Amino acid sequence: MFERFTTGARRAVVTAQEEARDRRASAIRTEHLLLGLYSVPDSLALRLLAERGIDRAEIVADVDALGVDLTGEPSAEALATLGIDLDEVRRQAEEAFGPGALERTRAGRRQRERRGGHMAFHATAKKAMELSLREALRLKHGHIGTEHLLLALLHPGMGAGHDVLARRGITLDDMRVAVAGAGAGEASG
Repeated sequence: MFERFTTGARRAVVTAQEEARDRRASAIRTEHLLLGLYSVPDSLALRLLAERGIDRAEIVADVDALGVDLTGEPSAEALATLGIDLDEVRRQAEEAFGPGALERTRAGRRQRERRGGHMAFHATAKKAMELSLREALRLKHGHIGTEHLLLALLHPGMGAGHDVLARRGITLDDMRVAVAGAGAGEASG
């Protein structure tokens, strides 16, 4: 399926991984895919969102308001609310077991892998990728562009990506009409 993705759609997915990693998420989620769309500035998806008054700053603010991915590793700030000073824990572990003691654990290795390696897609993001193919096929497009990713995110049940767009009044039916009206030509990204 990924071979059908346009250069812009591929870029959006790669950026989604970076967004997830930057936000210390445990997996790539639909809100990260939504943010990834903004890495393709001349795309049809962004043009359609801009026509509806939706800009990147608003989307970033909405995604940031979602908070930390609670399924991932706890953040230093979250631990501090419980009275745990992560820096002090690290200092004591290194004092007792030597420098880098926490990084030598299984959890430390997983964290290093997640920082630099492959990051998994959450089930809703996987479903969004599948739905983007279905949307392209429904429109009889021979490719999957950013507009198809956007349509996929607008399906009910597509997690926070859907919720962020729905709160701003963006609907699947409206966007389907807009994408169909734009055609499958040069504007696809």
